[in-house]
Amino acid sequence: MPAAALRVSNLKKAYKDVTAVNGLDLEVFPGECFGLLGPNGAGKTTTIEICEGLTEPDSGVVEVLGMQWGRHGAELRQRLGIQLQETQLSDKLTVLETIQLFRSFFRNGPSPEDAIAHVQLQEKRDARVGNLSGGQKQRLALACALVGNPDLLFLDEPTTGLDPQARRQLWDLIIQFKKDGRTIVLTTHYMDEAQQLCERVAIMDHGQAIARGTPRELIASIGVEHVVQFSVGDAALDLGTLERIPGVRSAKLEAGAAQLQVTELHQAVPALLAELTRQGLPLTELSTHSATLEDVFVSLTGRHLRDA
Repeated sequence: MPAAALRVSNLKKAYKDVTAVNGLDLEVFPGECFGLLGPNGAGKTTTIEICEGLTEPDSGVVEVLGMQWGRHGAELRQRLGIQLQETQLSDKLTVLETIQLFRSFFRNGPSPEDAIAHVQLQEKRDARVGNLSGGQKQRLALACALVGNPDLLFLDEPTTGLDPQARRQLWDLIIQFKKDGRTIVLTTHYMDEAQQLCERVAIMDHGQAIARGTPRELIASIGVEHVVQFSVGDAALDLGTLERIPGVRSAKLEAGAAQLQVTELHQAVPALLAELTRQGLPLTELSTHSATLEDVFVSLTGRHLRDA
């Protein structure tokens, strides 16, 4: 097993009114994209800022590329790429001038022109940053993070606020960086993003990692293959009856609809339809999806990421 690209042991950080990180342990291996998942306030950004050397921990050990910030800060800054949750770039500079500025901070890396081409901003080369769209600004921020040819890339909520097309464009850039054998630590509250990009993830809540593993392992751990959602309008539903349907593991009501966690979809759906017919209940909506990391989070915490 290769040495960890990032190792965090018993990490703690508290502020005046909240404990942001509470005894966190993590290990990220070279060449993988590792996701830190969780709702706003779970401690993801504080954790990543400590790993980036931007915030001092109260206690714990952080080793980045086998080094520690207190002793190897200058060397680490040359080998890391960082995209913050909100990157404040000068609106008056052009795209090229911005990349030239960031490139001047590093000993090694691509030329500014190559960095611009890498994130597909050639047509905006001479445009001022203030005139870029949200997706273009995110791509520029990623170019600034990559311009030092980093061994380890930190991405903190890189696609928040982007439209679906801009998100996909950024995903493609991240996938290409991963194909080059580099290591990525990604924080996100988008579960589809984590399933698309990450080899392993840790789900955080209240400053702790409450689950770790590959997306497939975590989904398998809840023992549910599918989720069935349906509505019968204003009619009353008996959850006990629903839970006795073959193939149904659990049932709950949420926002006026029923949600079933299902192990055998081919058994559960026909049996559900038969039961609703028997009770004379009108089916007004029905949808199914394979279990996701969102379902893992709900199973572990009892709440959705969007509500947390």
